[in-house]
Formats: sequence, structure tokens, C-alpha cells
Amino acid sequence: MRARRIAVVGLGAISRFYLAAIEASPAWRLAAVCDVSEERLLPHRGHRPTFTDHRTMLADAGPDAVVVTVPNDVHAAIAADALAAGVPVCVEKPLATRLEDAEALVAASRAREVCLFTAFHRRYNREVRALHGELRSAPAPVEVTIRYLERIEDHIGGDAWYLDPARCGGGCVADNGPNAYDVARLFVGDVGVELAEVERDALGVDRRAAVRLRSPGGVPVRVELDWSYPGEVKDVTVRLADGSLRTADMLRGFSAFKSSLWHEYVGVLDDFERAIRTGTEHGGDGLAALALTERTYRLADSGVTGGPWTTERLTTR
Repeated sequence: MRARRIAVVGLGAISRFYLAAIEASPAWRLAAVCDVSEERLLPHRGHRPTFTDHRTMLADAGPDAVVVTVPNDVHAAIAADALAAGVPVCVEKPLATRLEDAEALVAASRAREVCLFTAFHRRYNREVRALHGELRSAPAPVEVTIRYLERIEDHIGGDAWYLDPARCGGGCVADNGPNAYDVARLFVGDVGVELAEVERDALGVDRRAAVRLRSPGGVPVRVELDWSYPGEVKDVTVRLADGSLRTADMLRGFSAFKSSLWHEYVGVLDDFERAIRTGTEHGGDGLAALALTERTYRLADSGVTGGPWTTERLTTR
């Protein structure tokens, strides 16, 4: 099978994981890189085509596929241009910062029959996948807790846009929420948001959130998000009908900072290639996660409190 020529738009903190996964995969060959920063392009000059404008890149490099890993507020515009050019696109979560933009992307993907894929890297984490497989032969889950706790300043490198609510889409709910919601959907299927509390700092960035989801079958899912946590915790705990607990620690075995992401992004690109080959992905998962994110903010901002459970989660370290 011929390797697909893929271009990467955005050379921020996450791009190195994509670039390493492309280099390691026989399914992909790096066709071009694009960033508005000449400084970030400099290491690539002379090695591959470089661009400061993604439209020019689409026209001149003619890639078979595109990865979009730029600030959240421009995900939708770049993905729309790729779809209009007939180029399959893998977009970092969230698919967009506004639900209407995500809906327009999904409609365009379906109308043009061009793959629109959202990168939820935690679904490819080896511990998450092992737990998911283990539960196929276990008693039914009766409760799920997902924790996504970190000090965001330790993770963003030079990407200060994470701390700009307009560019990020909010804060921990907009950026980490989609990963947590996607993992929830992996374990219990579709979910809805029942209760939500969001705590913002003086700049309007949501630093902590506590959310309760529920599946149509009645399984509650607790999601705890924290961007001010002193350290890092990323895990899933499932309580089963027999009373036992099963846990997936996403960081187990990965002692180096962010080292779990290397294998997770290999999974992202493997699945993106499969989605292109089979013609099966038109942005539905990305749209579902963004709808849950928007519902979280709407409930939290309505003034309806979540009762003792969410209050406890917001104040617990």
C-alpha cells in the first residue's frame, strides 16, 4: 500500500507527537508543515516543504491528508478549508469552539464524502484499552469516575493561547473535557450532562470543573477536571455490579513527563488512516464531545448547583 502524504498544520506543543508517529508509520509520509511562526518552521527548512499559510500549502503541496493542531479557535476554519479542497482532515480536540461550527464541518464532510476525524488520544492509551477489553467479560458497570487533573502551566510549553478563554474556548472543560467525555462514551456509550459546576479564575479561564453524566441505561459518570492540581492524575475507575472496582491509570508505566502521548498518537494516526480507507468517519464523535462541553457550560452558568457531590469534588485535592 502506498504511503499517504500527510501535512501538519500547527507546530505547537502537540505537533512533536504527530511528527514522531508519522515518521514511525509505513502508512504515512510527511508532505509539508505549516505554521504562522517562522521560528517554528526553521528546523524544517531544507528538509521538507514549509508554509506559513495553510491554503497555499493545500494548493502547492497537494497532501493526501492533513493534521490540524493549532489553537482551538481556528480548528474549524482550517478544517473547513481542507474539506473544501477534498482533503481528509484529522483535527485535534475540540473539533471547534462553537457547536454550530462543528455542525457545519460534519455537514460538509458528509456532503463531500471526505473524512473528518477528531483526535481523542486518550482512547488509544494502553491502560484504557486494556480496561475496556477486560470489561467485555465482566459484570456490568454501575458507576464510572474519570479524573483529568494537572497544572496546565506545566503542559503548554510556549502555547499561551490555552490561558486565553477566547482562543481556548474556555479552559479545562473546553480542552480536557472532550477527552474525558470521549472516554466516558467509550465505556458506557452515549451520555448526557446532568449536573455541572465550573470554577473560573480572574481572567475567565475555568480552572476546575465537576460534572455528572448519565448513560441512557442509567449509569452515572463522574468527571473531575482540574487545571490547578499540583501534579498530574489521569485515570478511570469503574465500579461493577458485583461491587468490585477496576481502574485504568493512564500514566502507569510512563514515568517521563507526557511520555504516554507517544504511543497514543500512534493510535490516533493508525485510526485516522483506517477511517480514510474505510470512509467511515464524518466527525460524529467530535460533534458529540463538543455538545457535551457546551451543555456543561450552559448548566454551570445557569446557577443550578450540583448538590453535595459536585461541591465536594471541587474542593477536594
